[in-house]
Amino acid sequence: MMTGLLKERERQIVTKGDGTFDIECSKASLAGSVSQRACVFCGSRVVLYPIVDALHLIHGPAGCAAYTWDIRGTVSSGPELHRMSFTTDLREKDIIFGGADKLYRALSELIELHHPKAAFVYATCIVGVIGDDIESVCRRVEGEKKIPVLPVWSEGFRGSKKDGYRAACDALEKLVGTMEPEKPVHPYSINILGDFNLAGELWILEEYYRRIGINIYARITGDGRVDDIRSCHRAALNVVQCSGSMSHLAETMKEKYGIPFKHVSYFGIEDMSAALYDVASFFNDPVLLEKTAALVKEELEKLMPVLEFYRARLTGRKAVIYVGGAFKAISLIKALRLLGIQTVVVGSQTGRKEDYEIMAELCDYGTVIVDDSNPIELATFARERGADLFIGGVKERPIAHKMGMGFCDHNHERKEPLAGYEGMKNFAAEVYAGMMSPVWRFARRRGEK
Repeated sequence: MMTGLLKERERQIVTKGDGTFDIECSKASLAGSVSQRACVFCGSRVVLYPIVDALHLIHGPAGCAAYTWDIRGTVSSGPELHRMSFTTDLREKDIIFGGADKLYRALSELIELHHPKAAFVYATCIVGVIGDDIESVCRRVEGEKKIPVLPVWSEGFRGSKKDGYRAACDALEKLVGTMEPEKPVHPYSINILGDFNLAGELWILEEYYRRIGINIYARITGDGRVDDIRSCHRAALNVVQCSGSMSHLAETMKEKYGIPFKHVSYFGIEDMSAALYDVASFFNDPVLLEKTAALVKEELEKLMPVLEFYRARLTGRKAVIYVGGAFKAISLIKALRLLGIQTVVVGSQTGRKEDYEIMAELCDYGTVIVDDSNPIELATFARERGADLFIGGVKERPIAHKMGMGFCDHNHERKEPLAGYEGMKNFAAEVYAGMMSPVWRFARRRGEK
C-alpha cells in the first residue's frame, strides 16, 4: 500500500504485484479531492448531445449551458441543431417563484422555431432543489407539438458522472420502440451504441462494416437521428463500445425487445480486428467472415510498416493513461505495447472492478492502477514512475505540460480520429510528436534538479 494517501482513497489505488489485487470502484467521488470526474448533468449531456436533429434545452442557470456548450468533438452529416446550447437561464426571481412557466414558454418557442424531431430537457442542480415539475411541462408540450419531449433527470446531487450516463439511457429508453421502420430492415443490421462520431470516427467504422456486408441501422448517439433511435428495436444486434455510458440501454433493450449485445472497442489494432470478427461471427455467415479476414489483412499490410517506424523510436518509453471510460484505457494499454511503450500508471473515471482486473493482467508489475483520481495523485504517480507521456483529456493536459511531459488528447473534445486502423496511425503519429517535440530540450522535468 502506498504511503501519503488519504485514508478514504487507499482502496481505490492499487499497485500491481503489491499483494492481492482488490480495487474499490463505482463509488461517489470523495468530497474535497478535486476529482477529475465531471458532474451528473455533464455526463448526461455528453451522451445525448450528438443526436443532431433533437432540441437540447438546459433548464437551469446559463453557466450550466456554457459549461457544456459544444462539449464533444462530434460531427454531423446533416443537421447542426445539437450544437446550440439552449437554456432557460434561471435567475434569482425564477428560483424564488419557480421556473416551470419559463420552461414551457422556452420549449414552445424553440420547437416552433427549429422544428426538431424530439426535445430533451435537462434538469440541473438548482431545478432539483426548487422542485420544478418538469415532467408535467414536458407532457403538456409533447401533446401540443406532437413530438417526443423527454426530461433528463441529471441533477448533480444524484451521484457521480456515471449516474449522468444512466439518466441519458433512461431518456433514450423512452424513445426506443416508439416507431416502426419505414422500410424493410437489412438482415445483417446492427445498432452502434456508445460511439459519438468524434472527428468522424463513426464514418470510418461504417466503411469497415459496409465492406464486410453489415449495415449500421442506428447510431446511438454519434451523428444520431431521432427516428432511427425510435425504430432501432428492429436491428439484429447492439454493438456497445463505451460500456460505461451505454451498457444500461443495451441491457434494457435485450430485456424488452430480445436484442442481444456485444461489448467491443474500436481503438488499436487488436480490439478493432476483434470487434469486426465478433460482429461477423454473430451472423454465422462464412461470406462475412471471409470478407472480414480480407479487410483486416489489407488494412494491416498498409499499417504495420508505418508503426514499425514509430516503434523503433519509441521503445522503452513510459506512459500514464487516465481516461473517462475503462474500455479506452484497456485498448490504449495494448496500443502502447504495440509501439514499445510501457504503461506505468493507468486509471479511469467510471471503471468497473472487472475492467481494472483486465488492466492488471495487461500491465507490468509495479504499474499503478487508480479509480477516479485527482491532479495531485496523477502528477505524483507520473513523477515517481518516470513517465514520458500522458494520455488523457482536457483536464489532464495542464498536468502533463507543467511536468514537462508529452501529451496525447484522447478525450471527447478532440478533433483527430483515433478509432480503427486509420486512427491507430494517427495515434502513433500524435504520440511520437508529443514525446519527441524539440520543446522538451528547453523544459526541465518537474522534480528534476
